[in-house]
Amino acid sequence: MEEGAKNGSHRNTRVGPEGADYSPVVESAIRKGRRRLIPFLLLMYVAAFLDRVNVGFAKQHLQDATGMSDAAFAFGASLFFVTYLIFEIPSNFGLARFGAKIWMCRIMVLWGLVSAAMMFVQGNTMFYVIRLLLGAAEAGFFPGVILFLTYWFPARKRVSMLGLFYFGAPLSFVLGGPVSGLLLQMDGVAGLAGWQWMFLLEGLFASAIGVWAYFYLDNGPADAAWLTPEEKTELSAVLAAEDADKLVHGSGSFLASLKDSTVLRFIVIYALMQMSIAIVVFYLPSQLGRLIGQTSGLGFGLMVAIPWACALVAVATVPAWSSKLGGSRFWGAASFVVAAIGMAGSASANPIIAVASLCIAVAGLWAVQPIFWQTLTGYLGGVVAVAGIALVNSLGNIGGFISPNVRIWANDTFGSTSAGLYLLAGTTVLAAILMLTIRREEAPVADPLRRLAV
Repeated sequence: MEEGAKNGSHRNTRVGPEGADYSPVVESAIRKGRRRLIPFLLLMYVAAFLDRVNVGFAKQHLQDATGMSDAAFAFGASLFFVTYLIFEIPSNFGLARFGAKIWMCRIMVLWGLVSAAMMFVQGNTMFYVIRLLLGAAEAGFFPGVILFLTYWFPARKRVSMLGLFYFGAPLSFVLGGPVSGLLLQMDGVAGLAGWQWMFLLEGLFASAIGVWAYFYLDNGPADAAWLTPEEKTELSAVLAAEDADKLVHGSGSFLASLKDSTVLRFIVIYALMQMSIAIVVFYLPSQLGRLIGQTSGLGFGLMVAIPWACALVAVATVPAWSSKLGGSRFWGAASFVVAAIGMAGSASANPIIAVASLCIAVAGLWAVQPIFWQTLTGYLGGVVAVAGIALVNSLGNIGGFISPNVRIWANDTFGSTSAGLYLLAGTTVLAAILMLTIRREEAPVADPLRRLAV
């Protein structure tokens, strides 16, 4: 007790029994970090996701201009995930080595320029090359943000920050859908087609945010001029204590993660999830366009935004219910089942049923993602968690490469444009079943913060 009294300020930065509050100084630093960093990270995610999936908005226009087949489009769209997988983990090491200011700037400026280069596509080969380059350029953004959050927010605060960050993908469609629809109508302006204007302006928008990131972001609390010296010291002490505890109590490595059956199960679940997500983001705009007989303009963009508005509601409510009521694996499995029902229903020839089903599918797929990551981080701790999360995110994205090609194969094999959707609805049900097989007793490491009790 005497030693604790002598070091009162450091003592207050630690977490007490049963998750007691952080000190007022640390809580103040966290609030400032949330207000300053989360909105900007959200803006970055909106730009990133829009540049990844705007090819879905331009699908019909791009095919009309280049003569590209459905199979060639599906293959090219999926190539993004090949280089994304290869370069994701090395990119995260780059962020740790050079800092967020430089590395996030590098990622965003480069991927914005590559996305803008889509305006020059004239055939299949150029489309394939640019999609590969785009995957390499964007690789490391999502896990980089997760890593960046560990530099700023203690573990118990990180879940809510991740939930806020996950608003980015739906927002990119809610806001970007109408904008992309309008840009697609700029045919003939300065001799360019509407789809060329869309890729050019949205790509340059991402690059501009990347330049802004260099001047706006700070690599950690010690660099933040907007924190007081006391806030810097105490927040850094809490974060350093967490890191030290992981080094002492954590066990495992990339190799250990590969041998962990629970980590492998999470990889499969995430791959199945990404299979469904890839179909939604790449094909939802063109599917809705066929239903309403319009593939550009404000009305088209607003129609595309409707399912993503439903996703925003789902992300804001379902993970919160899961956290409050417990049983995350059941909530996750239920969200998968809802998404599967929506995907199957979206094959309906009735426009009202199809649109409603797409809303259900998107809501289910986006509600499950924060639950999935919360469940994973709840079962893994220490060093093995760092390795496990990186492996799940990188290897699971293979599903994004597989599904567009699987859909084309199923449609051709069974002679039905709905066969691929039914098949992927089935794989989504399989993800729900696997989610239910994860048991809490399989957690190899308990919450490390509990061991910091005074």
